[in-house]
Amino acid sequence: MTTPNRPVVVIADKLADSAVAVLAGDFDVRTIDGTDVRVLHAELARADAVIVRSATRIDADALAAAPKLKVVARAGVGLDNVDVNAATGRGVMVVNAPTSNIVSAAEQAVALLLASARFTAQADASLRRGEWKRSHFTGVELANKTVGVIGLGKIGQLFAARIGAFDTKIIAYDPYVQPARAAQLGITLVSLDDLLLQSDFISIHLPKTPETVGLIGKNELDKVKPGVRIVNAARGGLIDEAALAEALADGRVAGAGIDVYATEPCTDSPLFGLDNVVVTPHLGASTREAQDNAGLAVARSVKLALAGEFVPDAVNVQAGGVVAEDVRPLLPLAERLGRVFTAVSAGAAQSITVEVRGDVVSEDVTVLQLAATKGLFVDVAEQVTYVNAPLLAVERGVDVGLFTAPDSPDFHNKVTVRGALVDGRALSVSGIVANGVKEVRRLTEIDGYDVEIDAEGPLVILRYEDRPGVVGLIGGALGDAGVNIASMQVARKEAGGEALMVVAADAEVPSDLLGRLATTIGASAATAVTLTDQP
Repeated sequence: MTTPNRPVVVIADKLADSAVAVLAGDFDVRTIDGTDVRVLHAELARADAVIVRSATRIDADALAAAPKLKVVARAGVGLDNVDVNAATGRGVMVVNAPTSNIVSAAEQAVALLLASARFTAQADASLRRGEWKRSHFTGVELANKTVGVIGLGKIGQLFAARIGAFDTKIIAYDPYVQPARAAQLGITLVSLDDLLLQSDFISIHLPKTPETVGLIGKNELDKVKPGVRIVNAARGGLIDEAALAEALADGRVAGAGIDVYATEPCTDSPLFGLDNVVVTPHLGASTREAQDNAGLAVARSVKLALAGEFVPDAVNVQAGGVVAEDVRPLLPLAERLGRVFTAVSAGAAQSITVEVRGDVVSEDVTVLQLAATKGLFVDVAEQVTYVNAPLLAVERGVDVGLFTAPDSPDFHNKVTVRGALVDGRALSVSGIVANGVKEVRRLTEIDGYDVEIDAEGPLVILRYEDRPGVVGLIGGALGDAGVNIASMQVARKEAGGEALMVVAADAEVPSDLLGRLATTIGASAATAVTLTDQP
């Protein structure tokens, strides 16, 4: 039974107890067998988040059964069982745990390489059969050998650091890594052909993409240094298994250690009949630490997502990645500026530019553009998230840009949402984060009028002809309606001209009351917006 007013998190596959504990205090956690599609769809009907491992499939049908769903979390690296495109189209965030198993995966590759070099598995099986064949299992040392690493991402780097301790020479192929970075790691970058020709051992550490599938096929295996040993603990299908089996059978490749396969589960492969191959059933992430890390990582991401905060591990969010500490406080500010922009514009925007000024631009502030875009649509569209906000901008024909500058004459850091409306008007809204005992988000400018009021809670924004008595009229009308004023500010450019009033209230101002306020003072424009963090 669900607990009223608590977001529902469905755990569809086995999750570490430590991860469940992270969620249990704040959410209504429902644990089910996600492989039972009927049960899965029934629980998704009320779910705000669902967490899976590899067994449960979150496809288009599952997403259609989940009208409230905000986030799909995969407690692992791969996303083969999640329809990311369908989730993106529905504004559902997809997160995974991209670094949870990197140490375990690197260690598995090292284990397979060592086992291949010394025939560990084969010797174990032989001895258990009652055989004592020491000379039959003569292996090779790693010292003074060349190890080729294909793919120098996080796991490839960890593998290289560990295998380098065996007094090996490390070379690598990765067209996306700069030679200077490789040199810092003590690694020489080479072409794929050169790596195949020079390596005594080869270990693959690539993601599975259309470009990498079948990267090592018959042509490549014909080029390898005779006697090479090859390890794949990355993704199945990167090596042509039939071609590898042929190269192993004819002796050109002396041995292999394989943890992953083109089709999984795999219980039948031409590799399984060869005595110079060590095979394991995709154990790269199968350590207690990796399992705990994956569960904890996605549990924390779910908490962030359901709180409306930016999630660095979201795979279908533009401007993904780690948000710098100096940038993070500006995220909710940028979103609220987008909301105020939409409220004040009272019409469609043709284009907006998110302008960021100050020292903070030394960091990556792209995410502030995303946050402001989300704010633009939160009050005018259903279920707007970091995921679908850019899609909404495209659908509605709103061009969104980013401008940064290190100079900020008035404030240490300032964010402005500046735009052109369809009717030809220009509009801008600015704000800052004031750092005191606590961080306070504050509006500093609305459409050219200087203001200083907290961007928090219910706000009423009125334009009218400047004259005596208006403040009293507004105060009286709100008082008669039982709405208390928290703060109020009037801004003008000249006496007797147009004035802009911003009222912060303790309660939301309904549309009928807003209409009476506008009529009472003869306002040329009146809008109300309630600024809170949006999930």
